[in-house]
Amino acid sequence: MTNIYNFLKHAWPKTIDFFKNPSVFIYLLAAILITIPLKTIFVSIAIITYVVVALFHAKKNKIIFNKFLILPILFYVLMVLSLFWTRAYNLTMNGLQKELPFLFIPIAFLFIPKLSRVEAYKIFRFFSMSMALFGVYYLVNATIRYIATENSGVFFYHELVTAQLNAIYVSVFASFGVFYFISLQTRTLIDKLALAILIVLVFLLSSKSIITIDFILIICYYSFFAPIPKSVKLTTLLAVTSFLVFSLFFVKEVKERFLLEYETAFIDNTVNKKIGNQDEKVYNVSLKQAWEVDTFQQNHFFPGTAVRIYQIRIFGEMLQENPIFFKGFGLEASQEKIREKEVEHNLYRGYGDFNFHNQYVQTFSELGFFGFLLLLAMLHVNHIKAWKQKDFLHIAFAISMIILFLSESFFCRQRGIVFFITIYCIFNLINPATENPNAEQL
Repeated sequence: MTNIYNFLKHAWPKTIDFFKNPSVFIYLLAAILITIPLKTIFVSIAIITYVVVALFHAKKNKIIFNKFLILPILFYVLMVLSLFWTRAYNLTMNGLQKELPFLFIPIAFLFIPKLSRVEAYKIFRFFSMSMALFGVYYLVNATIRYIATENSGVFFYHELVTAQLNAIYVSVFASFGVFYFISLQTRTLIDKLALAILIVLVFLLSSKSIITIDFILIICYYSFFAPIPKSVKLTTLLAVTSFLVFSLFFVKEVKERFLLEYETAFIDNTVNKKIGNQDEKVYNVSLKQAWEVDTFQQNHFFPGTAVRIYQIRIFGEMLQENPIFFKGFGLEASQEKIREKEVEHNLYRGYGDFNFHNQYVQTFSELGFFGFLLLLAMLHVNHIKAWKQKDFLHIAFAISMIILFLSESFFCRQRGIVFFITIYCIFNLINPATENPNAEQL
């Protein structure tokens, strides 16, 4: 007991001093991002610690009010107000707990000192390195399962990271790491290794939208942003393009996911060769069918793009049939209406459990026109700030979110909420200094 007492006697003051130091927020914000792929309890603990320490610093720092912080706070206030008109009170209450980062993280930013660009990039470095380590873990785990099962599917999509963690979300996190390492003017051997791991991880996760977004942004970086000779730019662009083409043509799982969308986009009732059999054929739904057919058959399968077109269509039907334009159904209260549409259009059971897979539509359906405007406002000010700062990593984040929200209801999972609002706040509260983010690396 004496030894424990002596240890605490010396360690406690040092711990207090650590939390009093403004640089503590670099590590606390990095901890929030690093714990996102873990169980939600870990990210919750990281957020609570960050908020408590920020409030502890409240007396020292001048409160910062600006539109970047006010917008997400107003977004959450509207969610709370939807309790007055929601069609599913209990679901809305549960949703408010999940969406709390929209309130607490921006409020905590009111009380902390502004981050310099170097400090912000330290946070992003911690996160990007951690995603590379997660990538190594996923690949090692998949290799062990492959040895046991000889099933190559364990290396791809949800099988690689589990459906609960979700391949698309991990793709987004890994892609941010890719953009971070690409944006560095000088890269160490460890940086190059981490970049390679993250690129492989993104391709194995096989998210069509993420791979496409990443490819376009990387091409744009080496075409317009990279401070390297033209000959090196050309070589790099050829290497990136060759890697993409090789993956699309020779990696079976990636190729099949892209081909399914291409083959079924405009041709009605193509046969799905992976589902069903000769006696019970399953037919793919084209984009036109998803938008126009009133009654589907039980053996109709919706590829990814088709199901998203269908969801936009039924949202339009909901707008016509329900007085939700200004208020929406209420936070988390739209799912029952989606299930009703599943029955109305005779979809195979289970499609009604999918959300809108479109954050713009999801927000409009639940929070109405004003919620939709607040979402657009956050994306707009973030996008404008990114281009004003001419910061490629910020630009990549801004563009990725704008495009990703067309195919994913990103705020329906706490991981998506925490990732977006944390990086949104960090980028938009960086001091407008001329510091070079590459000047100091860990």
